[in-house]
Order: sequence, then C-alpha cells, then structure tokens
Amino acid sequence: MLKVLQITPSYKPAYFYGGTITSVSKLCEELVKSHLEIEVLTTNANGQSALQTPTNLTCLLDNVKVWYFKRLTKDHSHFSPALLWNLRKQIKNHRKQHLIIHIHSWWNMVAILSTALARWYHIPVILSPRGMLTPYTLQNRKSLGKKLFHKAIGSWLLKQCIVHTTSEKEKEDIHKIGLRPKELYIIPNFINCPSSLFHQKQSSKTCYTTKKKAFQFLFLSRIEEKKGLDLLLRALSRTKFAWNLSIAGQGCPDYVWSLKNLSFHLNIHQYINWAGYLNEQEKFDFIQKHDLLVLPSQNENFANVVIESLASGTPVLLTREVGLAAYVLQHNLGWICKSSITDLTHTFYKAYKDIQKRAEIRKYAPKQILKDFSAPRLTILYQEMYQQTLKNAN
Repeated sequence: MLKVLQITPSYKPAYFYGGTITSVSKLCEELVKSHLEIEVLTTNANGQSALQTPTNLTCLLDNVKVWYFKRLTKDHSHFSPALLWNLRKQIKNHRKQHLIIHIHSWWNMVAILSTALARWYHIPVILSPRGMLTPYTLQNRKSLGKKLFHKAIGSWLLKQCIVHTTSEKEKEDIHKIGLRPKELYIIPNFINCPSSLFHQKQSSKTCYTTKKKAFQFLFLSRIEEKKGLDLLLRALSRTKFAWNLSIAGQGCPDYVWSLKNLSFHLNIHQYINWAGYLNEQEKFDFIQKHDLLVLPSQNENFANVVIESLASGTPVLLTREVGLAAYVLQHNLGWICKSSITDLTHTFYKAYKDIQKRAEIRKYAPKQILKDFSAPRLTILYQEMYQQTLKNAN
C-alpha cells in the first residue's frame, strides 16, 4: 500500500497562519477518505506561541494521523530536530518503493531539511511551495539571504523534487525565478465549503445593495503587507458612492494598528468594521451578507477565499497578482484590475454600477464552483500525481 508522509511546518488548529492550514488539512482528510495511507509530521507552531497538543505522539485528528513535534525556534524557521529524527526513522522502517514524501511550503527548516533528508535516502519528494517560490518572496523580507541560499543550495534541492502548484500563475512564478523541476503538476486546493451552499434556493441569494443602502465591501484573509490592505483603504478614500468595508482576519498587532491609524488619517475609519477572526460557520454566513469580496494582493498563489466567496454567491474583485484571477476572468465571476489606487477605484465603480452582473454571479457561481472544485474530482487528480511519481521513481 502506498504511504504518503505529509510534512508541513504547521497544521490545524494553528489557524494563525491563514489559508494554508485549511488547504493542507483538507487535502489530508480527503486523501484518507480515498484509502491512501496518510501521516502528517508537523510542529506545534502557532505564531509566537505553541499549540496545546501532545508532542512526539501520534494523534487522530479528523481521521488523519498527525505527529506534532516541538520546535526550538519561535520564528518562521520552525527548527525541529525531533521531527527530522522521526522522519528519518520512518524512512528507514518503510519499504522505499511504497513511500512518497509530500512537503508543504519552503523557506523554513522543516521543509528544507526534510527535502534534503528524503533525497539522501532516495525517497521521491513532491513539494507544494504554497506561494513561497515567486519573484515577490525572493525580493521581499531577508531577500539577500534567500537569494544566496537559493543560488548555493536551494535551487539544486528543488530540482530534485516534483513540484505541485495550485494555479497556472504559481507555475509561471516558479519559472520566473529560473526553476525547472523535473516534473510539475497544477492541481487546485480542496475547499472546505458547507454542502448547504450549493443547495440554497436562488431567491435566498439576494443582492444586498439598494439605492438607500451603502455598498458592502469585504476583505477576508490574513492581515499582512502582501495582501494590499493599505492600497484598498487609499482607493476607498477616493470612492464617491456610499460604502462600508468589513475586514475579517487576524495578523501582527503592530501592522493591524498601522492600518487602523491609516484609516483615521484618511478619515474613513467610521465606515470600517474590524470583524476579527471568523470560524468556518461564521465565515460563510458573513460572506453572503456582502456585495463584493476584494483581494488586492501583491502576490497570491491561489486564494481559497475567492472560491469560498463564489461558492457563497458573492462576486469578487481581484488584482492580477492573485492566482485565481485567470479563472475568475474565464468564467466572468467578477472583476480583475491592476495593483494601483486609480484602477482599484475605477473598478469599484464598475462593480457597483453593474447590478445585473452581480445578480447573475450570485445565481450561477455556486454551480460553477461545485463543478470545478468537487472533492471527488480533485482526489482523482492527487491520486494520479502520487501514482505517477511512484512509477517514475521505480
């Protein structure tokens, strides 16, 4: 029987890290349903704090076997000797021809050292970089160190991996940094949407804006610099029609404070609702109460929230840098714009005025999402990736 070790620096319930946690855990849960042998090796990281989970023991979480290990560092390096020792032990105790290691993310000690260890023992590695291998990440924080490491070691290690991306844009970004993996797959994330969303009567999915009510914008994501919230606030300060903005998510307190300070400086603070973190049930109810989801990110490999919003019947407005922008454009599920204040403001007005298009999206978007992102369809694609990887390794 094929066994797949899923290795990730953090795992649920560490929702501090945003959508990647949901994506990886949902992947593991769906693969277990398909009778693949899945085990997760992760750390107890939860931002600067640690999860209150038992370490160095396997536990069953939503039918998935999960090992949590202590990390020695509290930053994004996630150094965990115990995890690496367990990985080595599992490699040595398992028949090589039936084992695949699937690693999620990059630029941390869990991902990099696990890749090196697996390749030392000639175990096939699938790497899902989760947006970590792009020109943006190489030019962002600690860019010099990243570039030096990438040139000296990282690039060679990555060429030993099969790479899994979640969108065509993520594939393009990987090629832009000069990486040519021996194989590359594009398979979307699994999305954790309640089935009830796809069976609601169309009459219950109304367009919320009327002539007497302010247009309801929504930003729902982890709050960090690359998400473009400062751009969003500046664009809204130039918007002439009546509006309200809900910001749902969490992030570094200092950065959140700087955004709140900016909203006061722009004199728009009275139109903003800081909703904080929303759990799964709250999230979908909240999305449906808005006219438009806005994600003006500078870089985004996929963006689960786009699918969640469309499954809820709420149209989206994205910058070109969001991984799902091409999909939204192809199926006419919203609006795409440049990462500029002027273009954002102009596109806000287009979305606001096009009541008919928003009503049509509310009607057909959930059906389109159900068709393209159904769990059975995606499960087959992931199974084929694993089987082909094993075949090529042998």
